[in-house]
Amino acid sequence: MKKFAWITMIGLALVALTLTSCGKKQVAEEAPVTQPVVTPADTATPPPPPPPPPAPKTLTNEQLEVVYFDFDKYNLRPDAKSSLDRNFALLQEFPNAIVELQGHCDERGTVEYNLALGERRAKSVQTYLIGLGIDPARLKTVSFGKERPAVPGHDESAWAKNRRCEFHVLSQ
Repeated sequence: MKKFAWITMIGLALVALTLTSCGKKQVAEEAPVTQPVVTPADTATPPPPPPPPPAPKTLTNEQLEVVYFDFDKYNLRPDAKSSLDRNFALLQEFPNAIVELQGHCDERGTVEYNLALGERRAKSVQTYLIGLGIDPARLKTVSFGKERPAVPGHDESAWAKNRRCEFHVLSQ
């Protein structure tokens, strides 16, 4: 029986050895290495940012037309009314603009007389624009009389350019 026990033990040991040493070792499979796929969109530079919105338009003094008057008059001539109609359209386009109406005269007459005449000229322009629908709070008047001539000179062509009402934008 000893022989049988020995043989059984040796057989069992061989079986155990065979099972543990001959078994296939399991190797962790590595994930296949893949190269990143590069598409044309990945290589392109990002698009530039959108342009900033355009600056809001503003009304300038140069856009507004000067109104001219006859000698010693403050009533509006037909050409003055046409200019005022165009200025009215601009004032409607810029509803927040506040404008100063500056009355001017030629060099003839006294300082006091020309200041009063310049004021009447500015007021006649103001009255016309208010009649068209401009809010009176948007129109300020001032007279400079003969103190700020547009054209130097002592003849009718210079005087005609100095009898005027100019528009000056105060705020928007």
